[in-house]
Amino acid sequence: MEKMPITRAGFERLKRELEVLKTVSIPANIKDIETARAQGDLSENAEYSAAKERQSFLHGKTQELENALATANVIDLKNLSCDKAVFGSSVTIEDSSDGKKITYQLVGPYESDLEKNRISVTSPIGKALIGMCVGSEVSVKTPGGVREFEIVDISIQDEEA
Repeated sequence: MEKMPITRAGFERLKRELEVLKTVSIPANIKDIETARAQGDLSENAEYSAAKERQSFLHGKTQELENALATANVIDLKNLSCDKAVFGSSVTIEDSSDGKKITYQLVGPYESDLEKNRISVTSPIGKALIGMCVGSEVSVKTPGGVREFEIVDISIQDEEA
């Protein structure tokens, strides 16, 4: 199994999500199945079918989270340098075509969230940025074509839980 990098905060979030599944969501689903089963004929019982479908989803999600935690490689962000773009660093890039700037935090695949500008180090942009310094020009092959960026800043932000 390949280890996936993750921040301490991301690891703790996954642990909490798994705990909620095991202690709240799955027990509630078991009660829903029991309630639906008590209504009689299961072949035409929509509540029972929906509860069983939810049960399958919850067990799949539990396995996914357990696998993510088992393959996680927690990276300490405290002693990172701002010399190069590395896992955990925040990298501000400027698009060469329109001059727009955006800051991305480089995280693992379990933590990526484009709405929060957290991109995976395994994504095309993430791969292109890793190891680069301020002033470096990077070309990224995206679904929309090749894009050119310049790294204008690299910083380390405190982890959020």
